[in-house]
Amino acid sequence: MIAANLGFAAPAAAQEGAIIQPGFMAQTGFPGTIIPGFEEGLLPGVDPVDETFIDMDRASLRIFDMTFLGAPPEGQIVYTPPPFEVMAGQIGQVFGLAYDDGKRAGTPEIVPNLYAAATSFHGVQIVTPDEDEDGRPERRRRGAPDARFMDGQFGLENGGGPGSIWKIDGLTGKVGLFADIETNSGPGIGNIAFDRSHRQFFASDLDSGLIHRIDIDGNLIDTFDHGIDGRLARGLDTIADDGAVMDIRGAAFDTEETRTWGYTQEERRIYGLAVHGGRLYYAVGEEAEIWSIGIARDGTFAGDPRWELTVDAEEDLPVTDIAFDTKGFMYLAQRGEIENRYDYSSFADSGEAEVLRYWRESPDDPETDSIWVPVPQTYAVGFPQPHLQATGGIDLQYGYDSQGLINTSACAATLVKTGDKLRDDPALADRLIEGGPLSVHGVQLTASFLVRPQNEPPFGSWFADFDGFFADPEVMGHVGDVEVWRPCEGRAGWYEPLPYPGDLPVPGWPPGWPPTDELPQCLEVEVVEYFCTPAGLEADLYVHDRAGIGGDSLVSKSLTPGVGVSPSKQTVPSLATPFTLGVTGHLPGETVDLGLCFYKDADAKAGGYFPCCKVTLPLETPLESCAP
Repeated sequence: MIAANLGFAAPAAAQEGAIIQPGFMAQTGFPGTIIPGFEEGLLPGVDPVDETFIDMDRASLRIFDMTFLGAPPEGQIVYTPPPFEVMAGQIGQVFGLAYDDGKRAGTPEIVPNLYAAATSFHGVQIVTPDEDEDGRPERRRRGAPDARFMDGQFGLENGGGPGSIWKIDGLTGKVGLFADIETNSGPGIGNIAFDRSHRQFFASDLDSGLIHRIDIDGNLIDTFDHGIDGRLARGLDTIADDGAVMDIRGAAFDTEETRTWGYTQEERRIYGLAVHGGRLYYAVGEEAEIWSIGIARDGTFAGDPRWELTVDAEEDLPVTDIAFDTKGFMYLAQRGEIENRYDYSSFADSGEAEVLRYWRESPDDPETDSIWVPVPQTYAVGFPQPHLQATGGIDLQYGYDSQGLINTSACAATLVKTGDKLRDDPALADRLIEGGPLSVHGVQLTASFLVRPQNEPPFGSWFADFDGFFADPEVMGHVGDVEVWRPCEGRAGWYEPLPYPGDLPVPGWPPGWPPTDELPQCLEVEVVEYFCTPAGLEADLYVHDRAGIGGDSLVSKSLTPGVGVSPSKQTVPSLATPFTLGVTGHLPGETVDLGLCFYKDADAKAGGYFPCCKVTLPLETPLESCAP
């Protein structure tokens, strides 16, 4: 394995007994409801919905052991060991998730902490003091002078609020308040992302439209304003925040009218976030655009915002999650239009949200504005047609073997997507019932190469329910984000032969595999220039970072017996500078196979796991000898 030559100690395994292990999956969702004291009965004429509250003793966050799914994917439900749970009474309603790098003072063990961000995506519920002396506060749909957020809405009992980010210790499970955007009046946080190179977080504020930068200790450092600085970079009119807030004590506030919730304007509203290749990628608005901004060496915003693409989807919906794999693909998850029915049945419209996959044009087409392909690939999410049951969460998982056992050597072979009504298709009910209940609100796991029209309907997938209750077929938008702890040292590049059956979930190669030239390689050697020196042959390699990992370093070794290359490791100031390799022991004209690991030096120095783009390059040496 090339990464072993870097000179760093092998990453420590997660500590036994930790609540987060490689392959474990965190998921957020609505915990459910309860009528306190229902066994005592309700007063005559009282509508039970008016007496229904968030269940504080059920979980709004669960961590699942997804290391063994039990069988090949056949569209069935998988049953995992009992998950670790964080109750709504502790943290309220949360959506966005992120892991840190797992580094801990005083120990080589790598055990990450999990972070969860407060949300209004699972509704906004308010109450006023008890008036009828039934021991319960009065639930309200509209604002009132003495209104407050319902218990279980934002973790107020533990010092939280609508701008809170909670920290769950991956070793002990202890829950605490990590950071708080105190100016957030109620819309909550779109999503969060961790920057491992600088050990910091980013959080998108749905109230102000700002992206907040937060250090590893939870301190708010500074902000980036897309409405001003981002839009200006593309020649668009600047749009400042309109100052709207969620005023639950005002008569204009209505829990079923999201326009009264104080969201910032759509043109500056940031949803999903992801750190990739030294840049922060972010999704803007419901007619979603993907933008990015560089992260400077000191961790600050680099001041170079860049429009990446405008999402090409069936419906204009917010992109609430972004993920990148080690091949350079960018995955986007839409979430249905936000709504909040008073009976708790729906928090997002269902049946229109997609999961999409983009990759960079190669070579870049000068006729298109974007460096990304104009038309993405998509996935079949859920069995109900047209297979658009996504609820806005997405991440990559390790691969699985033919029996559903996790394969940690396959770094990003499985795509995990949140969705609702995932197995509820009456036309296929007779076949689906053999794989478990039909009413599933949770996740769908699919090999990442199974883009449409493959896996349609998705019988090549596994499904897992968020809460284990299967008697709620009509609810919508009750499932939130998903995040997998998936440490990886490196990966095979397209040039390197993949082992059979490799990281595929079923035996045999799928049609079109390995990928054709139209899909990206992680690293491309654009030019090789040879020079004779007193020490022998030298080769200057000019490379193109197709995966966009922001690499600046190369580990090299010869895979041809008897041939040596040096140096084994080098870093360049920019990719405009070539990597220079000395070659010895070869015959003139011989093809020398080089094993290359391309990575970012700052990631390696940060310790722990880091992405390594791993390729095999056949180097055709000159026919002329460098000998005098």
